[in-house]
Amino acid sequence: MSGPHASDADVDEALALVNEDRQGRAPAPAPRTPPTASPAAGQGQAKHRDATPWPGARTTAARAPRPAPAATVPLDQALGLVLAAPLTALTDLPSFDTSAMDGWVVAGPGPWDVQDVQGDGILAGEGRAPALGDGEAVRIATGARIPRDATAVIRSEHGLTDDKGRLHPQRDVTQGQDIRPRGQECRSGDQLLPAGGVVTPALLGLAAAAGYDQLSVVPRPRVEVLILGDELLTEGLPHEGLIRDALGPMLPPWLRSLGAEVIAVRRLGDDAEALHKAITTSAADLIVTTGGTASGPVDHVHPILRRIGAELLVDGVAVRPGHPMLLARIRPGRHLVGLPGNPLAAVSGLLTLAEPLLRTLSGRPAPSTYTAAVSEDVHGHPHDTRLVPVTLRADHAVPLRYNGPAMLRGIAVADSLVVVPPGGARQGQELEVLDLPWAAALPEAGTPTVTGTPTVTGTPTDAVGECFT
Repeated sequence: MSGPHASDADVDEALALVNEDRQGRAPAPAPRTPPTASPAAGQGQAKHRDATPWPGARTTAARAPRPAPAATVPLDQALGLVLAAPLTALTDLPSFDTSAMDGWVVAGPGPWDVQDVQGDGILAGEGRAPALGDGEAVRIATGARIPRDATAVIRSEHGLTDDKGRLHPQRDVTQGQDIRPRGQECRSGDQLLPAGGVVTPALLGLAAAAGYDQLSVVPRPRVEVLILGDELLTEGLPHEGLIRDALGPMLPPWLRSLGAEVIAVRRLGDDAEALHKAITTSAADLIVTTGGTASGPVDHVHPILRRIGAELLVDGVAVRPGHPMLLARIRPGRHLVGLPGNPLAAVSGLLTLAEPLLRTLSGRPAPSTYTAAVSEDVHGHPHDTRLVPVTLRADHAVPLRYNGPAMLRGIAVADSLVVVPPGGARQGQELEVLDLPWAAALPEAGTPTVTGTPTVTGTPTDAVGECFT
């Protein structure tokens, strides 16, 4: 897996920021590489100038595909999908007058003569209810059909019968009490939910109650993950220049949390022909590659995209980490997101390009944006947006250490990432927050995720060579 190659200017900028951090001063851009720099450095600067701004890259990704055509699926397969059509009641709810409580159903004023009905009175599920005349009562169960001309239901604990079998209320009785009238919740034809809502367990229950066996939904986008790199191990300890693959275990569940169906995870090494075949034969709506997006000798993604005539929609993004990411349209309805090989840089690419594209494919609305004040100064890249892992406290976001592009230690305990503008942010400044998909399942804001998690005021000095890759 060929990692991204920083230009001399990128390294100079990173070193300048670290030096400023050590001296306690605000970050300042490093001097630019002079015109006599090597051709490789000049090409790197030109490519950087052409990088898509981070907000624009997300917008492009969201607009790249069209939502998938609707599909009809059984209720037990619809959880987590998006409604493709409004949910309209197919019947009144309830569809007949029902008892809301166990007790007696009565007609007219009391006291009432309790009728001797075979069994335990009127039970739920019985098709017809016996007729009641004024002054009569009969036992009834919750959910049972109310007899015609009934006045009210008296709860079991609110009535007493005497030795003559007459029912006496222990509280005032009002017309219609503890009766759920037909159509109380909705009438047939009422719109219960608009299209675009995510199918939750509660929505499944409502749909079933309203008469549905199937739902019209937007199907999950199909995603194939291609892991590139000859240096990757799938088990054991790193050794002899080989490293463990962190993206293979991480990306599939992350993509599923974004609403995708991961149909395959394939390890291709640095084999250009294998990559070409995988891309051109894939049936996925979205192919996600890892590594190989720079311009090294075994970075095959760009050459293969040119070879197959793909349309590059985003080729580099002004964001750190992750700037060598890309988005291409392989053919109508088929896209490829190329993620950098470094793990946190890949996360940046996932949130920048894959998440908006998958959101559109699955028919989900864009999440509401919100901000949080950072608890301390956060260094920024001189020209690019930075995405920094944070934990959320009651009233602020705490930047986490270990946020270099090859590191996962910070993101592993993060609630979210904050969007740091070029030049950095000061303590108390409000920054946009990108929630991680599992953030809702984490402890509430104000509860530390990991006791004693270290924080930094700037970029850690143990990642000088990769501070902003």
